[in-house]
Amino acid sequence: MISNLGTKQSKAIYWASGIVSICGIIFEVLFGAAGSYILGDGVKQYTIIISLFLTGMGIGASISEHVTKNLIISFIWIEFTIGLIGGFSTFLFFGVTAFLPDGTDAIFLYSITLIIGALTGVELPILIRKATEIGVTLSKSTARVLFSDYAGGLIGGLLFAFYLRPEFGLVKTAFMVGLINVGVALWVLYYFKREIARFRVHLVAGLSLFVVLLSGVFWGDEVAFTFEQKMYRDPIIHFQQTDYQQIILTKEKGDIRLFLDGQLQLSSTDEYRYHETLVHPAVASVDNPENVLVLGGGDGLALRELWKYDEIKHVDLVDLDAAVVELAKTNYDLLGLNKDSFSDPRVKVHHEDAFSFMEDGKDFYDVILVDLPDPNNESLNKLYTLQFYQLLRNHLAPGGTIMIQSTSPTFATDVYWTIDHTVQQAGLHTENLHVDIPSFGDWGFVMAKREQTDYTVENIDLSVDTDFLTDEVLQGLTVFGKDIDRDIVDEKGNAFQYKPNTLTDPILLQMYEKAWVNY
Repeated sequence: MISNLGTKQSKAIYWASGIVSICGIIFEVLFGAAGSYILGDGVKQYTIIISLFLTGMGIGASISEHVTKNLIISFIWIEFTIGLIGGFSTFLFFGVTAFLPDGTDAIFLYSITLIIGALTGVELPILIRKATEIGVTLSKSTARVLFSDYAGGLIGGLLFAFYLRPEFGLVKTAFMVGLINVGVALWVLYYFKREIARFRVHLVAGLSLFVVLLSGVFWGDEVAFTFEQKMYRDPIIHFQQTDYQQIILTKEKGDIRLFLDGQLQLSSTDEYRYHETLVHPAVASVDNPENVLVLGGGDGLALRELWKYDEIKHVDLVDLDAAVVELAKTNYDLLGLNKDSFSDPRVKVHHEDAFSFMEDGKDFYDVILVDLPDPNNESLNKLYTLQFYQLLRNHLAPGGTIMIQSTSPTFATDVYWTIDHTVQQAGLHTENLHVDIPSFGDWGFVMAKREQTDYTVENIDLSVDTDFLTDEVLQGLTVFGKDIDRDIVDEKGNAFQYKPNTLTDPILLQMYEKAWVNY
């Protein structure tokens, strides 16, 4: 029979196993999110993180075989260590990224993942042995501890995705979870204080660590912000973590720059080159462009160019993140750039996924502008697939035109022409343009129609005021140098073999990562 004290202690063990499991899964997905943000390619980073974490747990489980004495003290100090290392993990990760050479940040993140995984792997075997030592049968102790662990894993994953990350961000979340690990250790310490020698020493150590981590909760973000500032050329004037991405606005000597998840989206010094090329060739190639669709464009700059055409009667703008549009509507600097373009009653904003919008929509458009970020993760890659371009084609009115931003044909030549090939495979006829944008470099666009027409770039007449484009300049944008033209060859002299990018075969992701690795 288990004594009354033993019953309380066994319950404490089950609760502890569930709570530390919540912490473990949060650290695992936290490291995956941090890796995706800093290192890119979310699937790759989550795959590496999960693999390393599970490998670490296996190593920890093996190490636990040698922990046969002082089980509670061992558990307590494991939690102290997880709290310290895990709590400071993302804080230090941003510091390493800001101050140390490229590649160091990946090594740091993967090492931390392996360490936390190993420490997590030691936890459960110790708790199972302790429950058995109290008097619970091995089968019951194992089943109950494992149940608490698995249930805690589900709770931890949901907490991170729907509450911790959007509400507190990566740095503060790590400190908060570290606090919970230390708090669990102190709680267990209290329940087993009668059998612990030098109780006060462990208590003081735990309380001191708790205070340190609590300081991180309150001030860690501020210090980490200075680390992140080092990653940007100019002072940050707006920082916001939304449900979908991190928004950063910088400003220096009148140059306003917008970054989404660390990727530059625009510079006020030359954004007009991009947006004029995105908008005017497409609109000018349509006889009566009344109905327009903009996918992306939450900064309002494409709208600014569209409002130069009186014949446009309606624009649907689809941007997933409402926070970007709200910033464009309220930020003084962005309002100056987009000329308060969202105040025009002709625009209707939809905050939803562009793929879903195209699947569910029934309208036809004379002009479709695809102003989306590059395909550097899975969510964006689906917006560069054959299936997506088929949806665009099916919503394009007769005589209509699509213009797609298509990354750099200089820095990512095979990516650019793969996008063009994928558009063609959707049954569309394409023209290719590229423009020099000093803040980005050489940037490419694919213009597409359902039918062959006389409206080629060579005979388009621009009828609106522009700061960059002229009829002659526009014709020059269709000329590609030999080294970046469609018929590129590899180092062995073999012609590049194009395949369409599809949902089931997302070839663009690896191509994109490989192309940009040196830039």
